[in-house]
Amino acid sequence: MAARISCGAWLARPWHAVASRPSISKPRLQFRHALFSSSSPSSSAAATRGAVCCAGSSNGASETDPFVLTTPLYYVNAPPHMGSAYTTIAADAIARFQRLLGKKVIFITGTDEHGEKIATAASACGSSPREHCDVISQAYKALWKDLDIAYDRFIRTTDTKHEAIVKQFYSRVLENGDIYRADYEGLYCINCEEYKDEKDLLDNNCCPMHLKPCVRRKEDNYFFALSKYQKSLEEILEENPEFIQPPFRLNEVQSWIRSGLKDFSISRASVDWGIPVPNDKKQTIYVWFDALLGYISAFSGENKQPDLQDTVSLGWPASLHLIGKDILRFHAVYWPAMLMSAGLSLPKKVFGHGFLTKDGMKMGKSLGNTLEPNDLVHRFGSDAVRYFFVREVEFGSDGDYSEDRFINTVNAHLANTIGNLLNRTLGLLRKNCKSTLVVDSSTAADGNAFKDTVEMLVGKARVHYENLSLSTACEAVLEIGSSGNSYIDERAPWSLFKQGGAASEAAAKVKPFWSLLPRKFSANIRQFNTVIAALTMHFFVPILELLRRIRNSNFCS
Repeated sequence: MAARISCGAWLARPWHAVASRPSISKPRLQFRHALFSSSSPSSSAAATRGAVCCAGSSNGASETDPFVLTTPLYYVNAPPHMGSAYTTIAADAIARFQRLLGKKVIFITGTDEHGEKIATAASACGSSPREHCDVISQAYKALWKDLDIAYDRFIRTTDTKHEAIVKQFYSRVLENGDIYRADYEGLYCINCEEYKDEKDLLDNNCCPMHLKPCVRRKEDNYFFALSKYQKSLEEILEENPEFIQPPFRLNEVQSWIRSGLKDFSISRASVDWGIPVPNDKKQTIYVWFDALLGYISAFSGENKQPDLQDTVSLGWPASLHLIGKDILRFHAVYWPAMLMSAGLSLPKKVFGHGFLTKDGMKMGKSLGNTLEPNDLVHRFGSDAVRYFFVREVEFGSDGDYSEDRFINTVNAHLANTIGNLLNRTLGLLRKNCKSTLVVDSSTAADGNAFKDTVEMLVGKARVHYENLSLSTACEAVLEIGSSGNSYIDERAPWSLFKQGGAASEAAAKVKPFWSLLPRKFSANIRQFNTVIAALTMHFFVPILELLRRIRNSNFCS
């Protein structure tokens, strides 16, 4: 018999996502004080930690600086997969946490739409590259909507404003003397869209990532003088060890740099689907030299003729780049050197996470074990998918998915712990108080040990979020749910309600969650979700912010 997820007290979409979408109007709670304060010394230190500047630029973080978070710009040679969804889910959880701190957040995602692979994929489908890009880019947007991803900017590298920024950036690097023309011959991986060193290849010159033979090519290209920045990169990583995270990724990057950096080709004579090189229309700009600029062009808004320097002033540098470990070299070596050449600030942190496997095996179409995010969301809902991958994959390391583990985790954590706590709390509220309480919110929880426990665990969750230890942050929040259930078991408010009178009044005070409510609070749960938000906002922090609303059938029948 097929396993099923318990849905008795299931939780729907994250409530913070509603607040971030101006087109939807919902009642919003006002709290006496912020759940997290962004003015503490620890948070101030965290805001400036790991800041990296190029010579002559100012990059120090301040209280008013936005928190700029990016995912990779996903390559549109194929529809979105679970690896893309995983990065974006993690980024969305981090963005929500930063919003709870009261910070202005600019969450950037998008699609990388140029290059040989995309032209080939479009041709195989019988469509033009532009048509192909339109379809796949829309597929990403649709998936992000289904996963309740509350991004702020979605950039496509085929946007005209992006092309303008890339050309200005290229011209600036050229003027700095870091671009030159030369012949190049080497082994080229079409799937990676880069030349490979023979020492890094497998037997038969196969790419270690795609396991396909590289082809030998000879081209007249333009090159970026990466080797010129070797010493500068070494010094940056030595002085700012938190620039690359987790620490073992830093070790990888330092090893690459110590082995000697080589100049790399930034144009292609054989690729038509790309941005033309400003000083040579017969060549197009290399896809990585193009796509990385999307992190900056995303700030350009609706400007018809964006200016590079003006665009940079709208939010750059990024506070955090989230990427998969397979593109670490581009973000931790190539990108910083390019920015230094153009005289622009470096991002403050680059975090490279691991890969996902399924049932202990690498996923692949040839093995028939791919994991389709759309299928997961449609079967189990976005909350379950978001929670599992944030909680069960240690952020930074490789993680494994199995359906049995998925179902068991969701049932145990969301239904049996968090769902049970909400079900009991709201059930008692509806049954015994007609959803109306008379509670002095300023004193109801005074001296309550459980309140102290909640505040301690919220503090732990905050520290773990700041350290990007997302799985451990989930553990702290889940511990609050377990403590809440134990607290109710110990005090048995249902018995006190049955006694009536003073005992019934005491039963109301058993629930420290209710201390968050206004002095007199009456809510129509069918129309508003503020009861749920009020009862849970104090401790169920942004892990997906699962607790915005409960399906009407559970509590409003």
